[in-house]
Amino acid sequence: MTTTSLLLLLAIGLLTGTLAGMLGIGGAIVMIPALVFLMGFSQHSAQGTSLAVMLPPIGILAAYNYYKAGHVNLKFALILAAAFIIGSYFGSKIALNVPQQILKKIFGVLLLIVAVRMLFVK
Repeated sequence: MTTTSLLLLLAIGLLTGTLAGMLGIGGAIVMIPALVFLMGFSQHSAQGTSLAVMLPPIGILAAYNYYKAGHVNLKFALILAAAFIIGSYFGSKIALNVPQQILKKIFGVLLLIVAVRMLFVK
């Protein structure tokens, strides 16, 4: 790994973590495009790497801050986490059988839909 690659990865990680903590977003929304466009990853590799980053409890400190402020519904979070685990298993099985170009388009359309809704829907 080159020094440039290491610095880019550190910058991507810091930016993604900061935005996730500030906005409550899943880091993938920032990390995947950054890995594809800045690091030259394939869509599949970017998604797999992003998922690998989520394995340790990366959001635990941010979640703790929100919990202390009274902004975490633990019951709902546990239900969502259980469903997320099941959904992520099946979603990864599907994604690995979808060509990269189609997967990229699906990801891009999802980002556009979310962006438009955030900007124009109350």
